[in-house]
Formats: sequence, structure tokens, C-alpha cells
Amino acid sequence: MELALIRDFGMRGFPPRLPDQQIFYPVLSEDHAIKIDRDWKVPRNGSGFVTRLDVRKDYLDGHTVQEVGGRAHLEYWIPAEEMDSFNAAIVGEIEVIRNLP
Repeated sequence: MELALIRDFGMRGFPPRLPDQQIFYPVLSEDHAIKIDRDWKVPRNGSGFVTRLDVRKDYLDGHTVQEVGGRAHLEYWIPAEEMDSFNAAIVGEIEVIRNLP
């Protein structure tokens, strides 16, 4: 499970993407994250979790916010090969703010 891998990173980074995961999609709202977990991850995996984290603005400025399915669904598209750079731009720890059964 990805949460165990995040814990292995000391709650300071995300694991490398799997070969079929070319993009990492951090979303900008808690409601959007909950919807993704509730609609996709819980049915597929039986559970899900929502995280909160801060990322340095200078890193995010190099990426465009993408609108997917409406103004309430905003996210960044981080190429998988940038995960080390993304993780290095995280400020503090990743916080689990919700577990979904």
C-alpha cells in the first residue's frame, strides 16, 4: 500500500511511480481528493487515504495547474521522472488527514 511506502520515506516523500504511472497528480482541494478516493480507490482497494502537504512555490511555479472536470477539480501533473525533485520540494511532513474505509 502506498501509505506504508510514504511512511518508509519518513512522511517526507512519495515513492517512485510504477511503470504504468507516468504522471503523479497532487490535487489542490481536500474535496477533490476525497472524491478520488471514495470513487476510485476505495472500490478498487477497499480503503483510501487523503494527505495534506506543503510544496515550495518555486518548484510548483514550474508546473501548470490543470483543470480536470470543472473548476473544483484542480491538480498538478508531475512527470514520474520528477518524483525526486517533487519530494525534495516538500516542506515538512506529509499529513494523513482522512482514512476512507
